Amino acid sequence: MTERAFNVLFLCTGNSARSILAEAILNSVGKGRFRAFSAGSHPAGTVNPYAVELLQKHNLDVSGLRSKNWDEFTAAGAPHLDFVFTVCDNAAGEVCPIWPGKPMTAHWGIADPAAITGSDDEKRRAFATAFKLLHRRISLFAVLPLPTLDAIAIKRELDQIGRIHDKGL
Repeated sequence: MTERAFNVLFLCTGNSARSILAEAILNSVGKGRFRAFSAGSHPAGTVNPYAVELLQKHNLDVSGLRSKNWDEFTAAGAPHLDFVFTVCDNAAGEVCPIWPGKPMTAHWGIADPAAITGSDDEKRRAFATAFKLLHRRISLFAVLPLPTLDAIAIKRELDQIGRIHDKGL
C-alpha cells in the first residue's frame, strides 16, 4: 500500500521570500512524502529575486514558484491540507481562513530577509540565514514518523521545531 503525500502550506504576509523558500525546501527534502505550497495574506505578486537566486544556488526547483493569495487554498478544488505553518509573525497574528482538511498548525517565525536594507551582500546574508533556519526546521519535520504519532505528539514536535533558533548559523 502506498502512503499518500502530506500537503503542507507555508504562510507569510507577502509570499515573496520565507514561505517561498520553505515551499522549495520541503518539496526537495520531503522526497515525495510531502507536497509543499506557499501563500500570503497580502501577496507581493512577485517572488523576491534574492530568494530565487539562493534556491537556484542550492539546485532547488524554482519553476513553479509564484506569489499567491491564501484564498487559493480555500477555493473549491484546493488541496486537502494536512499542515499549515506560519513563517512570519504578522501572518501568525492574522485571522486565517478555514482550511480544507482541518490541518494541524504551528508557528515557525523567521526574521524577514526581504526587510533588510543595505548592500546586496547584506541582503544575501539575510536570505542565507533564513534559508539555513528553514532548512533545519523542515529537515526535522520531514523525518518525523508522522503515521506512527498521535495528534498530541505531532503538535508537540511541531511546536518544538518552531522554537529552534538561528544561533550559530
